Amino acid sequence: MKKQIIYILLMLFCTSTYAHDLNGKVLSENKTALEGVGVYNKTTGGYTYTNVSGYFELDDISVGDVIYFYSLGYKNQQLTITEAQLNSTVEIILQESAVSLDQVVLVSKVNALSNFVNVDVKANPVKSSQEILRKVPGLIIGQHAGGGKAEQIFLRGFDIDHGTDLAINVDGLPVNMVSHAHGQGYSDMHFIIPETIDNIDFGKGPYYVHKGNFNTAGYVDLKTKRKIDKNTVSLELGQFNTLRTLGMFKVAESDFSNAYLASELVLTDGPFESSQNFNRINIMGRYSFNNRKDQDLTLTLSHFQSKWDASGQIPQRSVDAGSISRFGAIDDTEGGNTSRSNLLLNHTKQLDEHSRVKSKAYLTQYDFELFSNFTFFLEDPVNGDQIRQSEDRTIIGAETSYEHSVHIGNHDSQFKYESGIGFRYDDVNDVQLSRTKNRQTLLERLAFGDVDELNAYGFFDITYKKNKWTLNTGLRLDYFKFDYIDKLSETYDSKSENKLFLGPKLNIIYAPTSNLQLFAKSGIGYHSNDTRVVTANNGKEILPLAYGADLGAIYKPIDRLAINVALWSLFLDQEFVYVGDAGIVEPSGKTKRLGLDFGLRYQLTDWLYANGDINYTYARSSEDPSGQDYIPLAPDLTSSAGLSFSNINNFSGGINYKFVKDRPANEDNSIVAEGYFVTDLNINYSIKNWTLGIIVENLFDTEWNETQFATESRLFNETEPVEEIHFTPGTPFYLRGKVSVTF
Repeated sequence: MKKQIIYILLMLFCTSTYAHDLNGKVLSENKTALEGVGVYNKTTGGYTYTNVSGYFELDDISVGDVIYFYSLGYKNQQLTITEAQLNSTVEIILQESAVSLDQVVLVSKVNALSNFVNVDVKANPVKSSQEILRKVPGLIIGQHAGGGKAEQIFLRGFDIDHGTDLAINVDGLPVNMVSHAHGQGYSDMHFIIPETIDNIDFGKGPYYVHKGNFNTAGYVDLKTKRKIDKNTVSLELGQFNTLRTLGMFKVAESDFSNAYLASELVLTDGPFESSQNFNRINIMGRYSFNNRKDQDLTLTLSHFQSKWDASGQIPQRSVDAGSISRFGAIDDTEGGNTSRSNLLLNHTKQLDEHSRVKSKAYLTQYDFELFSNFTFFLEDPVNGDQIRQSEDRTIIGAETSYEHSVHIGNHDSQFKYESGIGFRYDDVNDVQLSRTKNRQTLLERLAFGDVDELNAYGFFDITYKKNKWTLNTGLRLDYFKFDYIDKLSETYDSKSENKLFLGPKLNIIYAPTSNLQLFAKSGIGYHSNDTRVVTANNGKEILPLAYGADLGAIYKPIDRLAINVALWSLFLDQEFVYVGDAGIVEPSGKTKRLGLDFGLRYQLTDWLYANGDINYTYARSSEDPSGQDYIPLAPDLTSSAGLSFSNINNFSGGINYKFVKDRPANEDNSIVAEGYFVTDLNINYSIKNWTLGIIVENLFDTEWNETQFATESRLFNETEPVEEIHFTPGTPFYLRGKVSVTF
């Protein structure tokens, strides 16, 4: 019935005139169907993408139109339409090629910038789990717990903590943890093996109907490789007793299917005086099937586990007094262990040339235990203030969506809609905050209970394209049910709340030429609050809304140069935050953020590629007086840039920097978190199937603080507490050597 109504509405826009079309298939040199290849009409601005069978259909075609076929890692193909090709079927063969910026064609896509940033990823691939998020322009991270804890994230004037305002997914598997023992939205990405990453899709702001919880500052979707071309074994050795091994092996390969296995082992003591004793192991297996007609399926299994010791955040006064060094510790019994096992199924069914159904289902088993001491002897002058946070979690989820596109009017317009439903259920047992001593003795439980959280949702997304205009709008409905059983209560104490969210999105894109895209984006997003906050606050103000708008442009003055700029704003409603480190609920008022993003990517030659981004943000509380309205740790100026080269007498590599300006550490800016400028370098030499490499972090041995907090603490010999900067030092000059072989 819904389909019939849509067709009736579409007929209102139709005319009797029929335009020509072009359809066909895009294949690789070995005749394998290529999905996701862009097909772009440079003359009219129309575009489409190949489906699972490599099929495409492009309308409003005239004699003389110039059609581009493009995909990263393949040479662009150009077709000039002749009379004989009108309403005909063509077969396009793409030849593999080194990744280059001119392989990205600027089209009227809502997130076109992701296509350009993926050249960064291919030109200088990530070398560690910590680098994955740094590929997103304007996003910075910090590690402050021995390498095993999820990184702290900063983006668009947010101290996102570990993921509260950034939705992160890997192949459709959610990374963010709701109602986590340590913090809402906790996103540990260490279960991802860097070499398996194929590309990154990201978007800033709450403008995307497919993204729900935590999509306020933006989202990041990582796509891992469907298959590998060759087996790979590598060994990495470096300072601080660092050892890393990698293995990627083809398990099976046929005309329609393939499977591979990847594994990673990391060991390091770190630069600290007290060894980190860090170890992490990752295993991932993937099976892919594509019948090159109408079916595409991937099945992924992975397991990750890690444990570590940490020196924690140290007070500046202790370093200044000389009682400890920058790499010393007040309490070196911090640390933890964690594990995650995932089962993920993705399936696409192509119903016909214009319709498809996409589905996914996932199951995750997760364990977490973390020991920390932020205040030393402030609360307990005898035993110290060590805390333990832990949980045992199971996540079950699924989503299915239906896509359909229709050509209307004079066949120069396209109407595409997608509707989908899904759910995610988190069963979190024994989530707790306890006071402990030396990781062994339980002194007191501050919070202890079971969380059950359900998020069911539906969305409807519409894209209308006419000539050089693209209009994208959508609506998303989310339903939450929060349940919490407090195990510290003497009597059975079970609380439950539920909430609905309805969020509209509107994106307008205008491409006056094939080299320029202008865009305006707007939308309402949200992040859910911790179940313990929701139930404690009787369900009031539990889905704080984020109102965002972007106005910007992407410009390619020449094929090998891309420039992007955006002005943006983001306003957040009142929210209540569960402070996992203290087991308390803190209210936080309305906030406003205004900013400017600027980026540049330049393929100077076939072998030399440059990229750079600079991001400015004005972030303030809306309800506090001037001078008292700073948002702690919100960065106002960040920048990153890199220069990479390849295929110079078998050499390749790159150099890049990251910069963060000084920023306020508290509300009146009386305590300042120092900024930093750090440079990294990598060089590789390849001969036949062998590659030798050198990786240098912090090339110039800069003294910098990776994470900083304004914290009130008391040392053992102090009578009064002191509030000042507590920090985790950034890695000093860090040299590693790497050898790898493919076969």
